[in-house]
Amino acid sequence: MKKTLILLAMVIALVILPFFINHGGEYGGSDDQAEGVITAVDPGYEPWFHPLYEPASGEIESLLFTLQGSIGAAVIFYILGYYKGRQRHDDRA
Repeated sequence: MKKTLILLAMVIALVILPFFINHGGEYGGSDDQAEGVITAVDPGYEPWFHPLYEPASGEIESLLFTLQGSIGAAVIFYILGYYKGRQRHDDRA
């Protein structure tokens, strides 16, 4: 019972604390940092290619990134579940 309450308090803290820590902070990705370093090293650098699709806003870009990760996780966990189920089926036979 005590462990359950401690774990529940930790989960609640993990949900609530991000609202108070670094409120309004600016978070950048590694692509932005790499672009800054490249510009500092060679200001005349021209990219080799340009993106095929440029999202209209950062929110759409985040949505597409999350969707890509979700689809990848779904495929991985489907494969793991398939092989685990097949293993259980083989063990019963």
